Amino acid sequence: MAHSIYICSAEGNAGKSTVALGTIDTLSRRATRVGVFRPIARSTEERDYVLELLLAHEGVIDLSYDEAIGVGYDEVHADPEAALSTIVRRFKAVEGRCDAVVILGSDYTDVGSPTELATNARIAANLGAPVLLVVGGRVAQGRGSSEHIGYSDARTPDELAQLTELAVEELQREHATLLGIVANRADPDRLDDIVAAVRAAAGPATDAGARARTDASGGAAASVAVWAIPEDVYLVAPSMRSVMQAVHGTLYAGDPELLEREALGVVIAAMSMENVLTRLIEGSVVVVPGDRSEVLLGVLTAHASATFPSISGLVLNGGFAISDTIERLIDGIKSGLPIIRTELGSYDTALAITQTRGRLAAESQRKRDTALSLFEKHVDGQALLDLLDVARTDVVTPLLFEYGILARAREARKHIVLPEGYDDRILRAAATLLARDVAELTILGEEIEIRARAIGLGLDISRATVLSNHDHVLVYRFADEYQRRRAHKGVTLEQARDTVQDVSYFGTMMVELGLADGMVSGAMHTTAHTIRPAFEIIKTKPGVQVVSSVFLMALADRVLVYGDCAVVPDPTAEQLADIAISSAHTAAQFGIEPRIAMLSYSTGESGTGADVEKVRRATELVRERAPELPVEGPIQYDAASDVAVARTKMPDSDVAGRATVFIFPDLNTGNNTYKAVQRSAGAVAIGPVLQGLRKPVNDLSRGALVQDIVNTVAITAIQAADAS
Repeated sequence: MAHSIYICSAEGNAGKSTVALGTIDTLSRRATRVGVFRPIARSTEERDYVLELLLAHEGVIDLSYDEAIGVGYDEVHADPEAALSTIVRRFKAVEGRCDAVVILGSDYTDVGSPTELATNARIAANLGAPVLLVVGGRVAQGRGSSEHIGYSDARTPDELAQLTELAVEELQREHATLLGIVANRADPDRLDDIVAAVRAAAGPATDAGARARTDASGGAAASVAVWAIPEDVYLVAPSMRSVMQAVHGTLYAGDPELLEREALGVVIAAMSMENVLTRLIEGSVVVVPGDRSEVLLGVLTAHASATFPSISGLVLNGGFAISDTIERLIDGIKSGLPIIRTELGSYDTALAITQTRGRLAAESQRKRDTALSLFEKHVDGQALLDLLDVARTDVVTPLLFEYGILARAREARKHIVLPEGYDDRILRAAATLLARDVAELTILGEEIEIRARAIGLGLDISRATVLSNHDHVLVYRFADEYQRRRAHKGVTLEQARDTVQDVSYFGTMMVELGLADGMVSGAMHTTAHTIRPAFEIIKTKPGVQVVSSVFLMALADRVLVYGDCAVVPDPTAEQLADIAISSAHTAAQFGIEPRIAMLSYSTGESGTGADVEKVRRATELVRERAPELPVEGPIQYDAASDVAVARTKMPDSDVAGRATVFIFPDLNTGNNTYKAVQRSAGAVAIGPVLQGLRKPVNDLSRGALVQDIVNTVAITAIQAADAS
């Protein structure tokens, strides 16, 4: 998987583009395939010049502009969750082609969004990308002067420390992993002080962010990596083209290519020529009233002279007409200096120019070279690469987990049967699964009816097989097999024919006879109706005594396994041990390191009674049957999940406080607990996932959402791949 880094800031005008460009340049020295992704585009009305700059870097793989964008601000406002899902999906398409991806956060171009950092932090967490936070070394609102365009007062080290502290808290609140901090546009005279202040405000580095580096004194937690890049006049200076756009002007004369030159200052030439000449500064834009032809000619002459500063351009304001004689003089000088005409008055012209932002764009070679030079001098590229190589976030968000299982299912390419084709949710989920190539599908139902309904819903299920559960050929084949297997129960062939035409039995027979790799049902039927055929036909794996279930509980920052919450009402100690071992295997299937907590109302030796003894005996059986699995029990939920409580109740346990697999003593406890956590903690409950069967069959809640169905199909495909 590609290494990714999410570059975001706590406010606008912090100079993320400089940091992003430098990061790409640094990564391209080690990675052969570097990608770029912009979760939220600057604007839908014009192309994102920053994205174009980054895509133009020679180290970036061939990505189109559209491929590198997630969504626009409008989509975020209309439906934040849908927008986030789209961002994750589009990012994963880029990530799959790359060794490393630089993700550039939003630019605060959308006014009225005070939670923009939180939005970026949440996106970063869902993309599984550690954050390189950029804090701006200048006050948020730039104050232009009559001489310096883009000028802003420098923030003090204390001010930057306060900004850092607030930003880090926001990142932590959204479970984003902090990789490092860059104080950009910092006061050049106080870089060391700024680094020290920001580092202190950021606090110690986390394991996920810095791999528990230690300082020279030994043992102490390392601080967050912090760098400071000084302010540079060329990076904040706007080009003459930007100035022309700001004053709503047109190019009256001069070389259009010179519009890319930076304007480093502004001079208002509404005075005598003698006084104007003394105020000219290098790289300035000179504003001349359109009816002051003598000043215009004087400035042009001064620019051509080796004894006066070279200016970047002229702006003629007021909309006055220029005489033919003056035009001939201008043509004869042939200076190439851009001369811009605007209808604005002197005050409005000066105000528009001083408020114009400089931008790091692909067409500005000087800005690009300046940015790279600053980054190389002030950011330890090797340290950044080392951090990025090891700093894979430990946070697993629900969206990240969901995408992971979809990706694994896509690789497995398994065939899943969906018996409930008359449910619109099934059809909608099928359309999503087919569009994303998650699995091959067979939908049960009458083909004309099913396809007509899908068309009516605006869905494309053309790639699915639609099969009638009354298909004569298959009904006879399935009936013969079912009757043979159930003859000892007195089942006749005629009874078998009636039975196998039930959608659950028909789908199960498809799985058993290899016509499908797995089945997902239950949106319209009870759990018993879905899984009874599997008990009769597929049966359990060798060595497994009981079919049970788990829910994969996707919390904000991790995924836990809860079992059994749907199948076995009151398991014996032997069954409870069986459920625990099966649940640990399921956890491992989905990348969750199994640490089993056998739950009870007491911890350790503190309680007695039949219920506690059942859990104690089950724990002993797990240790006997699967000694490689870490298990603890009896243990209360708080001691199993909370490190602080575990220190008090079971300080010597390797599982207490770190459990990932929670085994409930009975169905009543398990079902109520998973629903309580789902509702109160906002967890995404994926399941129930049936375990212990030779071939996968999974049950849906009758209240299942379309995404629930999609996830369950993906899980079933993964189980099928492991079983084959």
